[in-house]
Amino acid sequence: MEKLFVDKTIEINAPVSSVWDAITKRKNTDEWALEFSSGGPQFHIESSWELGSPVYWKGKDGTVIVEGNVTALEMNKLLRFTVFDVRSSARLDVSEEDGITFKLSEEHGVTTLHILQGDFSVMTDGKIYRDASAGIWDKVLPKIKMLAEK
Repeated sequence: MEKLFVDKTIEINAPVSSVWDAITKRKNTDEWALEFSSGGPQFHIESSWELGSPVYWKGKDGTVIVEGNVTALEMNKLLRFTVFDVRSSARLDVSEEDGITFKLSEEHGVTTLHILQGDFSVMTDGKIYRDASAGIWDKVLPKIKMLAEK
């Protein structure tokens, strides 16, 4: 079966450390994570962003909606974490590359941010979920860019 990933890249006129902060600092994640609510409950992301640490997407009332763990970390270069909707009864098997991956590289003060999310092929209607997620990343990446370029 063909793997299904969201695969997007954006160039940001800011040093890699500013982009990293835009991705990981709570005040920033509060802004871009809202795009994932798609009219549903608003939530924020909580994590210490250390290898193996939990990642929680919590609603306004503190209820965990999505949970995962940091599975790869290289400061200012790579961050990967799994994502599981706790409202779903099925826990799908994940591979080393699954979840949300941020890859960052800087050249001459411009940071390239590459995101990869998936593998959606393990889900029923995975193509629909992949396409919906791609549309959300089209809103999230410009927000991360704006936060990093402030």
